[in-house]
Amino acid sequence: MALKAYARLAVACLLAASPLAAMAGSLDEVILFDSARSHAEFKVRVLWMFDVEGRFGHVYGHVRLDRGAGSGVVDARIDANAVKMRRSGMEDWVKSAEFFDVARHPEIRFLSDPFPLERLTEGGSLPGSLALRGIRGRVVFDVRPATCARPGVECAVEATGILRRGVFGMRSRKGTLADKVELQLAVWTDPATPGIAP
Repeated sequence: MALKAYARLAVACLLAASPLAAMAGSLDEVILFDSARSHAEFKVRVLWMFDVEGRFGHVYGHVRLDRGAGSGVVDARIDANAVKMRRSGMEDWVKSAEFFDVARHPEIRFLSDPFPLERLTEGGSLPGSLALRGIRGRVVFDVRPATCARPGVECAVEATGILRRGVFGMRSRKGTLADKVELQLAVWTDPATPGIAP
C-alpha cells in the first residue's frame, strides 16, 4: 500500500514539473494600464441645448487574459477626484454629493464580463458592472474598432458607455439636467508588458 502511494506521489510530481503543467499555469496573463496616458471623459446635456464635459486625467487598472480560452476581463478604475473641467465652479459641483460625491466615493470602477479578445481589434459591445457613488449597476460599453495592429500599444483602446444618473442615485435637477451621462475611456497599456491583441 505504501509503495502504491509513493508511486502516485512520484507521478504527480513528474506531471507538475512537465512543460504541459507550466503551459497551463501561464494561460492567465495580466496586462497593466499605462495610467499616465490612459484617460476618461464624460459629458451630460444641460437644458437639452449644450453639453457639460469633464476629463479624468488618469485611469488605472488591468486586463486579465486567458490565452487558452481566448478571452479577457477588464478592470478599470477612475480617480473621480481628479476630474478637470473648464470652470472651477463646475468642477466643485460635479465633485459634490449632488453628482459624483467624491468625498465619500473617490473611485469609479468598471469590471467587464469575460469577452473574446477579438473585441479589442474588431470592436463591439463590452458589458459589465460599474460602481459609482457606492452603487453598482450594469453598463454596456461600445468598443471602437482598432486603428492599428496592436491596440493598447500602437493606439488607444477606445470605448463609450451610457449610464443613467437615476440608477446611481443622482436624482437632482431633473428639469435641467439629462439623465443620460456618456462616459468615454481611452486605454493604453504599460509599454513594459506585451500587447493585448489576440
